[in-house]
Parts: sequence; structure tokens; C-alpha cells
Amino acid sequence: MTQAHLLGEDLHIAESLRQVMADSNAAAAWEWHIGEHRLFGDSGFAALLGLAPKNLIEGVAPRLFFSTIHPQDRDRIRLAVAGMLRGAEIFSKEFRIAVPAGGVRWFHGRGRCTYDDYDRPLHFTGVLVDVSDQKRLEQQLRIAQSAGGVGTFEHVQGYATVTVSDQFCKLLGLHASAELPVRTVNAVVHPEDPGIIGQNPDGSSTAGRIECRIIRPDTGEERWLVRRGEFLPDTDGFGARISGVIYDITEAKHTEAQLRLLNETLETRVAEETRERDQIWRVSRDLLGVADANGIWRSINPAWTRLLGWPESAILDKSLGWLLHPDDAQTAMQALATASTSQTTLAFDTRLRHTDGSYRALSWTAVVGHEKIYCVGRDVTTERETAAALRQVEEKLRQSQKMEAVGQLTGGLAHDFNNLLTGIAGSLELLQMRVAQGRIAEIDRYIKSAQDAARRAASLTHRLLAFARQQTLDPRPIDIDRLNAGMEDLIRRTVGPSIAVEVAGSPGLWPCCVDANQLENALLNLCINARDAMQDGGRLLISSAKIRLAGGQARTTDLPEGDYVQLSVTDTGTGMTKEVMARAFDPFFTTKPIGQGTGLGLSMIYGFVQQSGGQVTISSEVGRGTKVSLLFPRHIGQADTVTQAPGAVVETAAACGESVLVLDDEITVRMLLTDVLADAGYTVFEAANGAEALDILQSKTPLDLMITDVGLPGALNGRQVATRARAHRPQLKILFITGYAETAAFSHEHLQSGMHVLTKPFAIDRFAARIRQIIAES
Repeated sequence: MTQAHLLGEDLHIAESLRQVMADSNAAAAWEWHIGEHRLFGDSGFAALLGLAPKNLIEGVAPRLFFSTIHPQDRDRIRLAVAGMLRGAEIFSKEFRIAVPAGGVRWFHGRGRCTYDDYDRPLHFTGVLVDVSDQKRLEQQLRIAQSAGGVGTFEHVQGYATVTVSDQFCKLLGLHASAELPVRTVNAVVHPEDPGIIGQNPDGSSTAGRIECRIIRPDTGEERWLVRRGEFLPDTDGFGARISGVIYDITEAKHTEAQLRLLNETLETRVAEETRERDQIWRVSRDLLGVADANGIWRSINPAWTRLLGWPESAILDKSLGWLLHPDDAQTAMQALATASTSQTTLAFDTRLRHTDGSYRALSWTAVVGHEKIYCVGRDVTTERETAAALRQVEEKLRQSQKMEAVGQLTGGLAHDFNNLLTGIAGSLELLQMRVAQGRIAEIDRYIKSAQDAARRAASLTHRLLAFARQQTLDPRPIDIDRLNAGMEDLIRRTVGPSIAVEVAGSPGLWPCCVDANQLENALLNLCINARDAMQDGGRLLISSAKIRLAGGQARTTDLPEGDYVQLSVTDTGTGMTKEVMARAFDPFFTTKPIGQGTGLGLSMIYGFVQQSGGQVTISSEVGRGTKVSLLFPRHIGQADTVTQAPGAVVETAAACGESVLVLDDEITVRMLLTDVLADAGYTVFEAANGAEALDILQSKTPLDLMITDVGLPGALNGRQVATRARAHRPQLKILFITGYAETAAFSHEHLQSGMHVLTKPFAIDRFAARIRQIIAES
């Protein structure tokens, strides 16, 4: 195969990748062969350079690409690329390119280098994503929020953080951030007022309008805010959420207080009109008015004419509903009637008609006195229009950011999996060549290389599924204290002799229903993190506790009220800053040096605990240490008593006469499973679909176990076959093997007794041991 042909194959792969990323807004993909000083790319990259795709078959000089970069960005990008060639792991920059069609567009470039055994750069591979629309939307959003004084937020149900705008942070007196913990937002609210991100009794976030006081942490000043939230159902796969705005109403509240004072003055002094009241009455920008018990306007201030154009004579002696929008009249009049009956202060919104026929939006506060209704209305037309525009801009921006994130994730996964597939395919090809040459003594290292690459690929998919909360779990009632005791020896060996390990149980600890293997992995990961934070030694405490969450404590942790089991890992290490704690659960965020951590560890734990119905909390102090706590709902019932220590060896050989039915539509998987079982001494029956399996199950063929994939072609999936199998053979043991796509088949229900699950991919020896263990169960 010629070099030109190989390059053609590479370009074909790159073009396929570009087509996959087309929906992600990706524009181009490149590969720079550094030693050859040649730059290759797909058709999108060729278009950016003003070339036909065939011109990139032989590659072009890199300087041709750098000449297209905007002069103000060129030196910055050259320095970033130079850093990549000196060993930086990831290139991620935004810059402008002069496109051949004319004009300048913004692009986000993302890529990484590969190096030889001497750390010399070989290839620099990456993609370009057009982010011009996002840049424009971001600018519009900042201008709109600043001009309107409106902060925006979006809270996805079940998450401990809320996405916010800069103006949101400014109104609360917090440092600007794109995302804040819910507890941080609610912490600035006065203790007697509802939280900005509030919760209903069922744990869902509240929508609608609320008023609350805040104590600004930067100035200590008390301010009044209005929060308006709208519930948005889960239509895009990102979860149900509350999206809304906040704005400052401190001035309106001061006016309301003045209005109350005016009410008291009118009641006690009747005809006397003080100079102060007259001044407020004349200069107030809010609409002030007094109506009698029949709802007839008896007095209004000059702001009515300034705002609506109507003279005083056109409004006095008219009904309260005269200028109301037809859609608002009934609601407003019913609200005022309720206030008159209950003698309360009422807040409501209406629209009033201007002399030109348009309508202005008013936010009203009404106070009922002795046979009179005192009203103050604040003009919120601009705020409403701004909020509507902000919602549209934010929705477009969120969609743009989502597409960019998908593009970046696609590029990164393609890069990593291409590396892993190269290791697997190359090792198998060399293995085939060495066997054909009779050089069998050399094949072990190729087998090991392929197995290592396959394990890394499986580990990567497991981490991504855990982060996405889509991994297949096998929840069972367990005793966490018993699990901790079984893990203690492994943890001591892992952290080393310089760290004192203490395991503290809780008498009478409740059981909880979780996947024991995943919990063991989470506990081990937390202990490894603690070890890394105690380079000079220290103390590691693993403890459990029974927790009752109610009221504010439940709202703070974003969990329903009830009983929970807490598993905590506490260290005496370096601790975390507030900034690091705020991002600790972000995927790919890590404080470890390059190459020593993926940044998926805590996000995996967070995804697993959330998927199990629980929550993760962190408390830390720089120089004093960190405590990470996992909260799981209490299970009513007894914990399983059968446990297995990590690393325990299980017998794999079959006993005499044991038989197994293997049901899988993938012939390669079915062949591997039957070969393993036959080698272990089992009698094996095969079926490629549900109908074939039912023929065997309904016969008199003796069976000890059925192994079935969950996703099967035809009318019956594996779960349905298992249900029918139990109808004919109630004691038949069943093992489901499944991957990502089939998790919905039993993610919301517990498996029946004698049913088990094994996640693909799995090691052959682990599979054989699991079969022996399941059949041996009584």
C-alpha cells in the first residue's frame, strides 16, 4: 500500500468524522505531520483555505493556514501551537479566520499532539467549530441583561447547581460565575423568606413568582428581589428544569412602605394632607391610587397621566377594571375581592391600556384599609420585554453551546478510540503475521497489548456512562458497615503505611439498596483521592451514620425528606479552596498534573450516587483536610448476607450434568459464550432470538441457567423472554448481559430473586466465575 493511498484512507476517515460532526456545528478537521511540515485536512478544512479537497491529498505548508488567521489573533495562536509542540496536552483556543467567501468568522480550535518515544511531536490533530453565532448571541445577552437589570437562571431538577448569568450574580452580590451551587444562591436569602431556588414538598423546584429579601455578602445591604420561574418539561433530554429571571424591587418596596404610612395618615388625619405625602404623591414614578369599597377610583397621582396618557378626569369615578386588558380583568377583580374579604396585602400583575391603544405591564401591590383600597403599580413593561428577549437569546445560546459541547466530545472520543483501536487492530494483525511465520514465541506481547487496549476502551465507556448516569446498576440491599469491613485491608494496602486508616461503623445501621460493586469502586476512588492529598502522611477516616433529613437541611442537599444512610471519607490533607469545591463534580476538571488524572473520578461518583437516588456533599478547608459524604435512601428490610471479598477466587468448573441456555442475537458473542461454557464442562444450548429460546424453554430439556442479552431482534426482548421462562420454570436462574442501550429494560425495578445482571464488556474469567457462583446459589 503506497503512502498516497494511506493518506487517502486517512482523509476518508477524516471526512467521515466531519460528516458525523456536521450536526455539532463542526466546520473542519486537520492533521499536521510535523516532521514533514505538511498539513492535511478534510473537505471543510480545504474550503477554509480556498482549495479543492484534492489539493490536500499531498498536504500543504502550515504557513498557508496561519495566513488565514486574523492578524490580531495570529501571534497568540502561534504561541499556543508552539506550546503544543513543547509538550502541552490539549489545544483549545478561539480565534478569527478570514474565510474565502469574504468576511471574518470566529472558530473554536481543539486538538492534541502525539509524540514518539523521545517526546518529539509527530502529529497535531484537531477540529475547528464555527462559533460565530454563539459569539454574537453572547454579546447580545450581555447587553440585554445589563440594560434591563434582569438576571437569568436555569435549574435542572435533581441537580445541586444552577446555571446563572453575570447579572444574576451581580444582583446577589456574588462573584461572576456561569454556574453556582443551589445552597450558595439560597444562602444569601433572608432566613424568613423562601429560597430563590425553592422546593415543593415532593422535592421538585418551585415555579411562579416569589418575593424575597437578600443580604448581599459584598456590602451587607438588604435588598428586595422578585423571582419569576417557568417550569420547562424534559423535551430535549437535558431534564425538566425551572428557567426564570430575578430583578430588584427594593425601590418599589420602599414605595409600598410609604404607601402604608400614607394609609395610616389618611385614616387618622382624614382631611389633612401632609407636605411629605403630597411630595411622594406628585413625584412618584409608580401609579398610586385609592379606590372605595365598590372598586371605584377616588384618587390617583400624576404618574397615571405621565405613563398612560389619560387625564385624571378620564379615570376618576370609573371602575378599577376600566383600563384593564380583557384577559386580566376577571383575575384582577377576583384578587381584589379576596383581599377585601380577608383584609390582606395582595400582589398581582395586570396590563393597562394607553391612550394610543397599546398596553403597559404593571406589577401591583394593594393594601385594604377601612372601606378603601390603596394601590401602587410599578411599570414592568421594559423588564417583561427584556425577560422575553433574554429567554429567546438564552435558548439559542444554550443550543449553540450544546452543539459545541457535542462537537468537542465527538472529536475527543474519536481521537481516543482511534488510538485504542489502532492498538487492538495492529496487535491482532502482527499476531496473525507471527503465527503464519511460525514465530509463536513472540505472540504473548501482542496478545497483552490488544487486551490492554480493550480494557482501556471498556474503562472509558464505563466512565462516560457513569458520568451520564446511564450505567447499568444491580442494586441490592446491603450493609455498608459490612462492605467497609470487607474493603479495609485493600484500602490499607492502597494508601500505604504512612497513612493511618480508621473504619468507624454505626450501631444498628440501616441497610440501603445500591450496586455493591459500584459502591466499592466509589469508596476506593475517594480513598485514593485522599491519599493523593496527604503526600506526607496523615489520617484517613471511613465512617457511617444514620441521617434524618427534614426542612431546610433536605432543601440544602436537594433531597426529599426522609431517612438516609451516610458513608463519609475524611482526610487530613491539603483541602480544597471554594473555587475548587464549586467545580469538583465537573467532568474533566482535575487539579492533578497532566497525565495523572482524567477529571472523571468525582463526576462518576456523583453520577452513580444520583442514579441511586442519593446525593454527594463536600466540606473542606485549605490545610485542614476534606470530608466527602455519600447519602443513600434507607431501605426498609434486611440487607443481603451473602458477600464476597474483593479479589476472592470463585470456582469456574461445572458440576456433573449442569446445562445452560445461551440466548444472544450476536453470533460472535454467542460463539464465545458457548465455547467458554463448554470448556468448563457445561451442556450448552443456543438460541438466536426469543422464539427459538421459548421452544427450548417449553420443552422438557433440563436447564440450570439461562443467559440472555436484554436487547434482542423481533417481538420479544430478553426481559420478556425471562418473564415467560419463569412462567414455565419458576426456579430457573437467569443472567442478563447488557450494555448501554438496554438499561431502560429494568432500570426502574428490582430484579426478582435468582435474576442477575452482568455488564458488557466483561472478562472471560469473570464471566465463568459468575456462572459458577449463580448456579451454586441455593
